[in-house]
Amino acid sequence: MRYKAVIFDLDGTLLDSLVDLASSGNRVLKQLSLDAHPTDAYRYFVGDGMATLVERILPEHFKTPDSIAKTVELFKEDYAQNWDVETAIYPGVVEMLDELTLMDVKLCILSNKPDRFTTACVDRLLPKWQFHPVHGQRDHVPKKPDPAGALEIIALLETEAMEASEILYVGDTAVDMQTAADAHLDSVGVLWGFRDAEELQQNGAKFLVSHPREIVEIIRR
Repeated sequence: MRYKAVIFDLDGTLLDSLVDLASSGNRVLKQLSLDAHPTDAYRYFVGDGMATLVERILPEHFKTPDSIAKTVELFKEDYAQNWDVETAIYPGVVEMLDELTLMDVKLCILSNKPDRFTTACVDRLLPKWQFHPVHGQRDHVPKKPDPAGALEIIALLETEAMEASEILYVGDTAVDMQTAADAHLDSVGVLWGFRDAEELQQNGAKFLVSHPREIVEIIRR
């Protein structure tokens, strides 16, 4: 078995969180008397952290530093109350995580979602499986695609006699594929997430999968 550990992205990879993210964003826009966006548009707003998401949904005339900072706080307040209304595990992920656990594959999470929300999502929706570490966006660590967070996890896994060549990175966006490449990890781009095959391929995905069971097959080869 070539791969002994998997670093997963969270939103768009393990959890379908698009509706809740879009709903919070649009409620905040309404609160500010600004136009809302279609839910599908949020596929391209998310992925680079909450502050960037907020900046992307705001109209140009509203993008002053103070307005962005205020809107980020409004978004955090709303999302804290509503993040779990529609958010759910993608079909097939439960079975995939069960299989990887039986295979004694180490499971890790690295997300650009703020750390407290990342932890809340994992604690509430993914408590059955042992993920270690679980890292969201933290102030002292550059967000993806900077490889710092991935390299931190690699260093932890290396203390368990594991090499980078034995670690697989799984995500759904260009940011994830770039993170994997810069950390010198093989990457899997998932096609059930927020972006398409072309974006994933153009950014270096080693594998593309259309169902979670294919991740198990890659590891078993």
